[in-house]
Amino acid sequence: MAKLDDPYATLGVPRTATQDEIRKAYRKLARQHHPDLNPGDAVSEAAFKKASAANELLSDAEKRGKFDRGEIDASGQEKATGPSYRDYAQQGAGQRYSRAGAQSGGWNPEDLNDVFGSMFGQGQRRRNMPQRGSDENYTLTCDFLDAINGATPRLTLPDGRSLSVKIPAGTKDGQILRLRGQGAEGLGGGAAGDALITVTIKPHAYFERRGNDIHVTLPVTITEAALGGPVQVPTPQGPVKMKIPAGSDSGTELRLRGRGVPAHGKQDAGNLYAKLSVVIGAPDDALKAFLAEWTPKDPVNPRAAMEDKA
Repeated sequence: MAKLDDPYATLGVPRTATQDEIRKAYRKLARQHHPDLNPGDAVSEAAFKKASAANELLSDAEKRGKFDRGEIDASGQEKATGPSYRDYAQQGAGQRYSRAGAQSGGWNPEDLNDVFGSMFGQGQRRRNMPQRGSDENYTLTCDFLDAINGATPRLTLPDGRSLSVKIPAGTKDGQILRLRGQGAEGLGGGAAGDALITVTIKPHAYFERRGNDIHVTLPVTITEAALGGPVQVPTPQGPVKMKIPAGSDSGTELRLRGRGVPAHGKQDAGNLYAKLSVVIGAPDDALKAFLAEWTPKDPVNPRAAMEDKA
């Protein structure tokens, strides 16, 4: 047997622990690290082996007594000892090494049923009995328009596999997609688990999603705002023409029906809302001269409401 760490430390119990406390500590570690519950996990497998070896030593009253007296090491090998502590072992705390203690505290078939029964249901199952593989979690970063209109990007997994992930139209940020059978392999011919893909959507330069509606700020010239007329508006499905009413101000919001998130299932398509932002730019000399001499027929004070409350 290879040299082991202190068995008490391995099981996480004090040196004064009773056999029942040792048995409970081992059961807990066995459930946590058993290889059948952690397929391919070398760390858990090593922890399970260490816990099993520690339990084997401490559940045997004679071996435990020798270890505590320094007659054997943690691997069960005899070593040179100084003065004997056998007298101490025969009295008081040493009674825990008695044969009666070993019979009541040893590892028995009932203990095995408790551990394996909790892992696999009532009673013990064969290791080769079919068991479904575990689900595996991944993250996929998606472009805004791909999430709105739908796409099928590829996702490269840590093991080198590449999966095609279908992004349904209207997918939301943080939504989880399930790829059946693309998770961990099953045991004993059991079905593979699923791959769970959490979608993270990158923000767009000018589109903003609110529910199934899309909002955009649309710059327009002073001429377009004053005289009105058709302008080109970007949408997630491509540019469309929209008529601006004459005399539109900045902040005016216009709606394009059905130009938001596409319809899917029983859900209707969303709308696109374009908020106008009048951009004057650098006025030329002719515009400056006109504005300097122009007197509106019906002057408007755009700050009137603010002045009334000042």
